[in-house]
Amino acid sequence: MKVDIEYNTEREDIIYPEYGRSIQEMLQYAKTIEEPGKRQKTVESIITLMMLLNPGGNRNMDDYREKLWNHAFAIADYELDVTPPSGVVIRREEDRPVAEPVGYPASATRFRHYGNGIQALIKKAIEMPEGPKKEGFVEVIASYMKLAYKTWNREHYVSDDIVKEDLEILSDGQLALHEGHDSLDKLAAGAGKHDKERRQQNQRGRKQNNNSGNRNRKRGNYGNNYRKRKK
Repeated sequence: MKVDIEYNTEREDIIYPEYGRSIQEMLQYAKTIEEPGKRQKTVESIITLMMLLNPGGNRNMDDYREKLWNHAFAIADYELDVTPPSGVVIRREEDRPVAEPVGYPASATRFRHYGNGIQALIKKAIEMPEGPKKEGFVEVIASYMKLAYKTWNREHYVSDDIVKEDLEILSDGQLALHEGHDSLDKLAAGAGKHDKERRQQNQRGRKQNNNSGNRNRKRGNYGNNYRKRKK
């Protein structure tokens, strides 16, 4: 006895793989139901099943139900003669608004290992008046850039000269390290030491506050016990 086997490669393509072929076949069948009431209930049941098969969707979002109905109509080639729930708008893919692409600065794509925050720091430094304060701020920016570069590229040595050149490019030649500045590694280490000392000071402050609070509670309990004995 010869059995005809139908392979997936011979079947119609699945429009939305997350729902599977069975949902697609159900919706194609729903189009052929002649009785309007039965057709409506069938499609509603299929969409409920789509929700169960796609648990990754956020059911709390207002547009989740609209998304399911739009997918159902797309699977059925927009030939479903049913009424969507109130508030659900069916749009073809080509009729949906397309968000404008977000533009990125040309330098951001080339120097993405420094992060977007470095652009704001460089802009602020450019606006500062000339003087020791600006020079110190530029040193901080350069040391941060080297630290970020080393984190991103751990396998290769990163020299100060590379960071200096990148700083000048990112600032359009408006920022440069002053002559006689310290090593960027030394500056970064100093900043890390300062942060560590500040965290230790904060921890000591919290311990002192806790100890003071405990002493005050003990005094309050002692006073309450004394008043009780006096009564």
